[in-house]
Parts: sequence; C-alpha cells; structure tokens
Amino acid sequence: MPQLNPVTTQRVEAAVVAVLAVVVTVAAGYPWWSLLALFLVFDLSMLGYLRGPRLGAACYNLAHSYALPAALGAVAVAAAASDDRIDWLGVLAVAWAFHIAVDRALGYGLKTGEGFEHTHLGLIGKARRTRATTDGR
Repeated sequence: MPQLNPVTTQRVEAAVVAVLAVVVTVAAGYPWWSLLALFLVFDLSMLGYLRGPRLGAACYNLAHSYALPAALGAVAVAAAASDDRIDWLGVLAVAWAFHIAVDRALGYGLKTGEGFEHTHLGLIGKARRTRATTDGR
C-alpha cells in the first residue's frame, strides 16, 4: 500500500472537520450563514504581525489552534445538557473550528515564527512559488 504524504493527510482531515462543522451547525439549529459571517473575524489575529513575526506567529497560532474553540464548544454542550443553551457560544465555537479547518485544508498551517509564509504544513504564497521556481518544479 502506498504511503500517504502527511501534509496531504492533514489537509484531508481538515476538510473532514470543516464538513463536520457544517453538519453540527445545521443539526444544532444554528444559522448556516453564521459560518460565513464570522469567517474572517478569526484572522484579526494576524494583526500581531504588525509588531513582528514572532508575536504575529504567536497570536495567529493561538487563534488557529483547535484548543480554544474545543473548550468553548465543551462549555456550550455542557450548558445545553443542563437545559441552559448558550447558542451564541456554540455558534462561535463551531464557526471558529470551521475557520481553522478551512484554513488547514487550504494549506494555511500554524506559523513557525520565521514569517507568515512559513507554516507547519510547508511554505505558502510567494515563498512557495519562489521555492518551486528555484527547485525547477
């Protein structure tokens, strides 16, 4: 059996998480458009890059890790289980996870601190095109 590229595997997994977020949104009765309305909000974390690549990467990685939306989702589910639904919290958690998943599926991984184009999934943007040109790809 051929071995899968780990980056490709991570991107496929992220696409599955994005689909799951859409399913959860619909199943929970949240407005479907909330995923689109909140999509770019989480990219405000890139403002950290105005103060340098290290702070930018730290801010971006904090906002693009599944840990915080998972914690918010757990609180929303626990509240719903005790008959005290906090819909806005659930919507925020699912939209946040959706954003991260779409970013990862598109190849935008966590940042390394060397610059925005250096991610755990490889180079993106101009750096990737430059490397492909110099490598003859």
